[in-house]
Amino acid sequence: MIALVQRVREARVEVDARVVGAIGAGMLILLGVHRDDTEKEADWLARKCAYLRIFPDEEGRMNRSLLDIDGEALVVSQFTLYGDARKGHRPSFVEAAPPDKANQLYAYFTRELSKHLGKPVPTGVFGTMMDVYLVNHGPVTLWLERKPATS
Repeated sequence: MIALVQRVREARVEVDARVVGAIGAGMLILLGVHRDDTEKEADWLARKCAYLRIFPDEEGRMNRSLLDIDGEALVVSQFTLYGDARKGHRPSFVEAAPPDKANQLYAYFTRELSKHLGKPVPTGVFGTMMDVYLVNHGPVTLWLERKPATS
């Protein structure tokens, strides 16, 4: 499972020019689900995102987590994180989970992150064309990955 995490001042996701999820200061998480992922990978990654210290303390050091700043998280599914473009010019997505499994684990990850944060976590709409807007603060962008036990 991959989470491309961006520290944001604000972020929102729209479907058909309608806002379906929005946050203020916090974390935009683009989530990719691998074909071999299970709830174990989702549990690990949700905890990692909640406690990841990427927000500045009084001295400007990245030393605070979403929990420390009472920040928000917005989660958007993105199967293209598992795109492999090493050969040719068109990416292959054979490593990405099939839609039913990916949607189930995307929803599970979001619920687990919500439990850690103690607040609702808005999302995009799985399987739809979305427009994602963000103000990346820093900029800070991190790639977090938990490989399935079977790989």
